[in-house]
Amino acid sequence: MVTPGSQPMVVRIRPAKELWAINKIPGTYSEQVALSRDIPCEHSILGMFSEVKFPVPWGHVAAKAWGSAEGHPVLCLHGWLDNANTFDKLIPLLPRDCYYVAMDFSGHGLSSHRPAGCPYHFLDYVSDVRRVAAALQWRRFTLMGHSMGGAVAGMFCFLYPEMVDKLILLENLGFLLAPEDTEAWLESKRLVIDRLLSLEAKQQTPRARSPEAALQRLLEANRHLTAEGGAILLQRGATETPAGLVFNRDMRVRTQSRESFTVEQCVKLLQKIQDRVLIIVAQDGLLVPYKLDTRNHFVKDLRKAFESTLKEHIQLIEVPGSHFVHLNKPEVVSGIISNFLTAQNTRARL
Repeated sequence: MVTPGSQPMVVRIRPAKELWAINKIPGTYSEQVALSRDIPCEHSILGMFSEVKFPVPWGHVAAKAWGSAEGHPVLCLHGWLDNANTFDKLIPLLPRDCYYVAMDFSGHGLSSHRPAGCPYHFLDYVSDVRRVAAALQWRRFTLMGHSMGGAVAGMFCFLYPEMVDKLILLENLGFLLAPEDTEAWLESKRLVIDRLLSLEAKQQTPRARSPEAALQRLLEANRHLTAEGGAILLQRGATETPAGLVFNRDMRVRTQSRESFTVEQCVKLLQKIQDRVLIIVAQDGLLVPYKLDTRNHFVKDLRKAFESTLKEHIQLIEVPGSHFVHLNKPEVVSGIISNFLTAQNTRARL
């Protein structure tokens, strides 16, 4: 059951391509918020969505929704340092009989930052998903995740396999692999603590940039983004202030503490998933084995394990494009995803 305090708040419907006004001073758009147990409306116009806010103890988790709340539920999870807008161009191309909710993880997009002094643990993002599912009163739904969102989706499936009917992974294999060397693993945990303390000591004021400079900074940090894709992410990822655009993301997300597994653990965990898995890998993305350096050899090992051990339960498809193929060229993947969403599932639990 959902308590009254956890009911989602619904904001007016907006066109998909709205300018910077959406982010002028955090929270101002909430003036038109109305409480409702269920998210209303049937959006017959492609590209229209509604803003949603889910109350949490430290503030709210923000999301945007497309389609009728009566449709099959699909929860969409963005990548690290991205936001829900990463699905803006893809979702309008997918089946209309689904209800798509794309959430901003805590510390990203329009969601609240976690309390002062708290690091961002990987499982915190998984708990974000569980909170949103509870607020929506979803007992069983499809998960679609890009990059880090795919790893979060995979972990959620392993913890709550009874709640997920299908899993779609975009440029992610559903796992974060553990370092083989124990000392390297220990060093990674130490860095999380040291970086968090360093950020707290600096207490830097977020830098304001012109829209052009903010876009340039985003593109410099990610060579897989096009200018159009970067602008779409900035619409939700930055707030307009008198001094310029300020990135919304919490800098502490860079200190994220990850949950990692061995290849053997990954294969065993996948057997917990009741239904089907679709993995889409871009040929110029981050997970094509022959293009990776030796530090990422696990991708080859993991793909080999999937294809040999779980080949009847996993569709692994390579498509032309980069890490952001779903945003840069959504038509490349929309047909594959649509067929997967609409296909009747006759497979039994593994």
